[in-house]
Amino acid sequence: MYKTILVPIDMAHVVEGTANVDLAASHCAQGSKVILLNVVEDIPYWAAIDLPAGQFEKSVELTKTELEVIAKASGMHMDVDVRVGHSYDTILKVAKEKNVDLIIIASHRPGFQDYFLGSTAAKVVRHANCSVLVVR
Repeated sequence: MYKTILVPIDMAHVVEGTANVDLAASHCAQGSKVILLNVVEDIPYWAAIDLPAGQFEKSVELTKTELEVIAKASGMHMDVDVRVGHSYDTILKVAKEKNVDLIIIASHRPGFQDYFLGSTAAKVVRHANCSVLVVR
């Protein structure tokens, strides 16, 4: 069993993320900690300038609220974290910061560009210093 589990959730695929939360619950030891993480991609300055004032911050807060709803629905106490950055880098950074034992991450059917660039899940698997469970 694992003491600290990180579950990155892509808000565009909440159903898979919720299933991963349930999976995390089944891998927990008593007293374990589960961290739900969403990474909001940073918006380039040239694109952000056209957004209404405070729109980006509102988006981050809405995402945090949605993660808190998922955590509450699970029936377990879970930490919720929303970060801004590149997905795989941020997932790995949080895993290191929080001394994570297991990352449970969803993998989607790869598109053509993923065969050349690699998906977020693939990058996490290659570079993580802990166990990674990829759910497809």
